[in-house]
Amino acid sequence: MSVDWPVRRLIDVVSLPVGQVSPLDEPYRGQILLAPDHISAGTGEILKRETAESQGAVSGKYVVRPGDVVFSKIRPALRKVVLADFEGICSADTYPLKPGADVVGEFVKAVLLGESFSRYVENLSGRTGIPKVNRADLAGFSFPVPPLPEQQRIVDVLQSVAKLERGIEASIAKLRSVRAGMVLSLVRATPDATAGEHGMRLGRLLLRIEGGRSPDLAEIPASAGGWGVLKVSAVHREGFRPWENKAIPATLANSRYEVHAGDLLFSRANTPELVGSACIAAAAPYRLMLSDKTLRLVVDPRVVDARYVNICLAAPGVRSQINSSSSGSSMSMQNISQRAVENLVIPRAGLSEQIKHVDQISSIDALIAENNAESAKLRKIKRGLIDDLLSGRVSVSNVEA
Repeated sequence: MSVDWPVRRLIDVVSLPVGQVSPLDEPYRGQILLAPDHISAGTGEILKRETAESQGAVSGKYVVRPGDVVFSKIRPALRKVVLADFEGICSADTYPLKPGADVVGEFVKAVLLGESFSRYVENLSGRTGIPKVNRADLAGFSFPVPPLPEQQRIVDVLQSVAKLERGIEASIAKLRSVRAGMVLSLVRATPDATAGEHGMRLGRLLLRIEGGRSPDLAEIPASAGGWGVLKVSAVHREGFRPWENKAIPATLANSRYEVHAGDLLFSRANTPELVGSACIAAAAPYRLMLSDKTLRLVVDPRVVDARYVNICLAAPGVRSQINSSSSGSSMSMQNISQRAVENLVIPRAGLSEQIKHVDQISSIDALIAENNAESAKLRKIKRGLIDDLLSGRVSVSNVEA
């Protein structure tokens, strides 16, 4: 830590709010009301802006001025902090902190988003068991405060990194849009879900379709080794997640229901949003059994590519067939029968055309994965950089050089 930077208490460099106002009164009723749900975790950005009136707010709120650092005191480990650029109000579950004359607002925001403050509030929650920060807790946090010009230079560096992050996120969003357009183009047919000139009934493309069977897991210890049961949550549109599966002793396993790498897996029971999710099984660290809420679709490789079916099952037109075929006793769990799955209709295409579509979409998926990896790497660098710059372990001049 730089010996030239005095260590100050947070409450000595910012002012905490005093008193509350009613969101039913003007001008507050028509102003923006910021709540924790409106703040992005860890990014320092506002997700949405809604007025107090549109939210039906009635309880007391804090006044927010441009330049205030709004900090969510509920579940502080989520790092929900923003610098206000508006005049309005905020939830009583947040604190609008007014920076004093010797600190820059963006610098205070960076401190509250940093590792040091995060560790501090996590330790508080561990001792009290309450994921909430109060005024007394804030009084216990101190941090080094460099001169104003140095604070601004630190902010400039962090904003440059944030700009790179936003560029990568914009690239990912554009790629996802291109992918969605390609899938829509792919499913231009099958408007009436009939297997006619433009559609192929799924059951006729399969060598077999198999359901699983789950053993009684109530008394099974989560031991290493043995087999695993494929939980329905592992069948996800974003890819196979074998690490979510519970290990079971090999004595309870049944190879009849074994999942093989490359199998097309289908979720026949789940929440309304996830029923009908499908993915290609990847090699798992241990052997997996198919559960009773999942299906294995073994396609006929002479007429259809499993990857093509997987893409089609996530397309809007086929999803509408899945939704209309699902049933359940509650809105929290829906089911689709094996027969209904066999009757699903996907766009007709020759095998060579299927492979062409798959290759095009897979190339976009590879670019998205590459950008996601770059974004994750940049976030990791940024977290370390914030801590180093704010503590003085790394000089801004070294970063800029």
